[in-house]
Amino acid sequence: MEKTSKILKIIVITFIILFCSIQCAFADDVDEEIVEVNQEFTQNCINEVAKNISGEPTINSRKAIVYDRKSKRILYGKNEKVKCAMASTTKIMTATVVLENANLSDEVTISEKAGGTGGSRLGLKKGDKITLNDLLYGLMLRSGNDAAVAIAEYVGSSVQGFADMMNKKAQELGLTDTNFVTPHGLDNSKHYTTAYELAKLTDYALQNEKFAQIVGTKQTSITINGVPRTISNTNELLGVLNGVVGVKTGFTNGAGRCLVTETKRDDKDIITVVLGADTKKDRTKDSVKLIEYTFSNFKNINVKEKVVEEFEKWRAINAKRILVVKGKEKEVKLELKELKNEIIPLKADQENDIKISINTITQTEAPIQKGQKMGTLSITMKDEVIENVDIICKEKIEKKSWIDYLKQNLQVIFNIHILNL
Repeated sequence: MEKTSKILKIIVITFIILFCSIQCAFADDVDEEIVEVNQEFTQNCINEVAKNISGEPTINSRKAIVYDRKSKRILYGKNEKVKCAMASTTKIMTATVVLENANLSDEVTISEKAGGTGGSRLGLKKGDKITLNDLLYGLMLRSGNDAAVAIAEYVGSSVQGFADMMNKKAQELGLTDTNFVTPHGLDNSKHYTTAYELAKLTDYALQNEKFAQIVGTKQTSITINGVPRTISNTNELLGVLNGVVGVKTGFTNGAGRCLVTETKRDDKDIITVVLGADTKKDRTKDSVKLIEYTFSNFKNINVKEKVVEEFEKWRAINAKRILVVKGKEKEVKLELKELKNEIIPLKADQENDIKISINTITQTEAPIQKGQKMGTLSITMKDEVIENVDIICKEKIEKKSWIDYLKQNLQVIFNIHILNL
């Protein structure tokens, strides 16, 4: 009897350990921590930034970035190019692949696998019927892992097939330090990204109006089996902090607390990524700090004006020094190609660090085509190359023919004859 009791105890303890392990392995956005993000909370974060207005904020998150959407520049970084787990921020790519490869009006029947997926859930069961459109809202607002698997099975035929589509898209976007294994982001050693590449992905995703609309929705109604249901966004900053318009939360034991945020104020549009925060409060506080730090310290500078001014000065002196051999024209007319970033955000003390250098060829042989590259204008700031702009030939220069040489020689003879009269 005593032996039987011991065996039962061992079985119960083993079951408890396995159950806890399974729960931990599948934890995603199932976070018991409650953080009341209100005006007082955000104001306290803003006040903390204000105390050290010119210095970079101290944050808890292990990886972070502030990415300017217009100039594509990193305004703040902390281990931003180190590979790491990203939890449910994975779903930014999941949604992107769906939006580019499927009809959102299609109806999906939930499989046993999708209905049994753990972690944060929309609450789907085997046999439920729901449109892809509503699955997307459940994916991005409620962070439903069950919705993620349902989407993967429908759009990619399987989780593996959909992961292949995700990785193909990552390659197209040049995300070389990113790899996807699942559509939901539950911990897997082969499933990773960097804060930098996650920001780049988010920047791309937000160019899709439907994506931006979904992640910017605070609350909406979806339909499962014809029955309406109201769902709310897990993004604690949406609708609370000035200018926040999305994007996605995340949490696993391996990734920690994660938050990707887009914020628009006046003429600025930034993406903030924090990964590996210890608590939900930390990820929220870190995000607010980085957002307020950026908008308090950076202003948009018109680089194009500086570039044009410097180029015109240089051209007035140097354009005629380019020797054109065998050309009908002796002088090359030069112009600049369009700048990719006419406006860039800089700190007040960085504007004077901008340097413009110009390098062109000193001699070339005709023919010269219109638009042919003749040199480069480089815009730098300390060790950072902001942009290289091509200097090109404005008009075509044809090569001299034998008739041109004959005319030239006759003109020389005529001039000598006139001088001797």
